[in-house]
Amino acid sequence: MTRREFIKKSLRTSLQSLSLLSLMPNYTLSAVSSETELESLHYKPLNGRSLRDIARAKEHHQPGGFVNPVGLGRDGRFWEVMKWKLFSQNKFKKYYRDEPVNPVKIDWEPIRAHGGSSITFLKHASVLIKDVDRYLIVDPVFSEIFWFIKDFTPLAFDPREIPRPQHILITHGHYDHLDIPSLSRFDRNTHVISPIGYNQIFEDLSMKNRTRLDWFDSFDDGRMKITFLPCNHWTMRNPIIGPNRSLWGSYLIRLRSGYTIYLSGDTAYFDGFEQLGQQFKINLAVFNVGAYEPRWFMAQSHTDPRETVQAFKELNAEKMMITHWGTFRLGNEPVHYPPLQVKDELTKKGLLDKYVDLKHGETLYLDTHGAVSV
Repeated sequence: MTRREFIKKSLRTSLQSLSLLSLMPNYTLSAVSSETELESLHYKPLNGRSLRDIARAKEHHQPGGFVNPVGLGRDGRFWEVMKWKLFSQNKFKKYYRDEPVNPVKIDWEPIRAHGGSSITFLKHASVLIKDVDRYLIVDPVFSEIFWFIKDFTPLAFDPREIPRPQHILITHGHYDHLDIPSLSRFDRNTHVISPIGYNQIFEDLSMKNRTRLDWFDSFDDGRMKITFLPCNHWTMRNPIIGPNRSLWGSYLIRLRSGYTIYLSGDTAYFDGFEQLGQQFKINLAVFNVGAYEPRWFMAQSHTDPRETVQAFKELNAEKMMITHWGTFRLGNEPVHYPPLQVKDELTKKGLLDKYVDLKHGETLYLDTHGAVSV
């Protein structure tokens, strides 16, 4: 390799790593050298404090943006990314050859014909929720997010075939959740529900029909009620401007039938799930599970399968399914590992019967009695 080729390759790697900062943990733990350190807390315990009280006191607000009141703070993001990508050992790399490419095919007619409610897993963290005769789409992403990140679930249909949603729900601003090319496909008058912030993005898209929610705020149109909830995460669009200029969170959606869906969004584990489970009756918990390895780097941003099952138990939800897997390899684990490992953890806890094994392109039909069918 010539000196010029080496410099060009180094520059390209650095630029890619800088772009990845918008997806990677805002603050990270140092590399660990023992199992004891791996098990150390990667969140701030609530110690009996109420999430509602924290939200009411606006403890997650700060001048010019927001702060994670249940997360840990540590600087050094860029060098941690470089260390992870360039110098750390990846024990999963040998399994990448087994990663499947699964083009997503959906027959929309049964979904349109169904008179009740349903949830369709599109790709990555994108789901389409039907509530009788109305639709809501969550974190729509229809294609690749960066040219250097492979899309393992390309859509095998035109996104224009998707039933027109009345609402677009955004959990946070990371590029694999708030995708401008995908949003630009929708009618600009479509109602957007998002956390506080993101004003410039939606102004540029001419999407002015918006509801901005703070933690524990709700949107209620008399048919569907959507409540925005705290979680242990962060957000960033531009590494130069910095993180947490806008808010992030989870959602609780109560459909017209009374069926209630919890959407975790991206979240690390924290000790607030039990509080949420005590405050809300949840029929279906949808967890984002993916980009959780290596734990020394990812634990402060994403739950792993074991923590996800723990959170599910604490929520006391009736059923669970997972998204955020199979599409983009954003962590070290192969894209098809999350459901395998989640099912293993559920089996250990005797909870496998609670799992809804929904794959990309599949639909879960819901009824008023909480029963489900795929």
